Amino acid sequence: MSAETIATVWALLIATAVFLYVCLDGFDLGVGILFPWIHGREDRDISVNTTAPVWDGNETWLVLGGAGLFAVFPLAYATIMPALYMPIIIMLLALIFRGVAFEMRFRTETLKQTMWWDRSFSGGSYVATFAQGIALGALVQGIEVEERAYAGGWWDWLSPFSVLTGVALLAGYGLLGACWLVWKTEGELQDQVRALARRLGVLTLLFIAAVSLIMPFLQPGFRARWFDFPLILLALPVPVLVVFLAWRMFRALEESGHAARARTEPVPPRQVLWRDGLPFLCALGLFFLSYTGLGISMWPMMVPPEITIWDAAAPRSTQLFMLVGAAVLIPIILAYTGYVYWLFRGKVQAGQGYH
Repeated sequence: MSAETIATVWALLIATAVFLYVCLDGFDLGVGILFPWIHGREDRDISVNTTAPVWDGNETWLVLGGAGLFAVFPLAYATIMPALYMPIIIMLLALIFRGVAFEMRFRTETLKQTMWWDRSFSGGSYVATFAQGIALGALVQGIEVEERAYAGGWWDWLSPFSVLTGVALLAGYGLLGACWLVWKTEGELQDQVRALARRLGVLTLLFIAAVSLIMPFLQPGFRARWFDFPLILLALPVPVLVVFLAWRMFRALEESGHAARARTEPVPPRQVLWRDGLPFLCALGLFFLSYTGLGISMWPMMVPPEITIWDAAAPRSTQLFMLVGAAVLIPIILAYTGYVYWLFRGKVQAGQGYH
């Protein structure tokens, strides 16, 4: 394979790792985002216990994406990091703080201690999510580069567009968290998060529309991919599918609520899991379509508006060496991740958590 082909494969692998992180750690962070609206120690314990078996593993993909960027696209790493030092450091600190709070809230002795660790868990989730959204917006709007080095200022990452993407990601992760809890809980807690999922679904769609309308005007290349013929034919299915999935998600939430209220006869657990899990799958689909739209806009730019995937790539020998390692490790990560989710499938009830 040529160096360009291997670089393209690596770009797709890193993009996949980032997407898996967004999906998996997204609902995890989303549970923390929902904490201010989930009242009562028992309901909060149930909510946290739905993520307890998987939350550490979810962050594996963030490490894989960052390490892959450092090793295979060193120019992109050396350019992006100075531009985004502040939001990335804030994100990492918030994730650490949130992880400590996750563990400590189960070891408190008083209600007041639990309350403060719950606030820490929720606050860490908000800060980490907002920082991720800020970093995404700052990257998409473009990074100033001169002579293959970052040439912008210290505060270039902070802009109206990056703040918009930060708030949008809060709504999106909140939607993922709410749909996850619809899938993994039952009773009054499920009814509560189902209502939150509807509101956050509307909010997320509004943010998707706002970001989609602004993005084509950030870079000339973005505009060409969305409005010039025949490229528009490739991009057109994305908004159409977003509308379809949004409709299906709201309908699935309504069907789940109606079935939960009826409770006329026993339903096989597998059927319940599929019925209650469909909104979560639709929410993941909305994220996938949004991510696809981002890819359509940016391809083949690694650092808009100047550095392409092939400009940023390491020598062919380095790419190939790392690719052999990835071919061994990625299937192993996928296998144990899938096994853990399968092992801890099913509803979580009070006093029966996994922690």
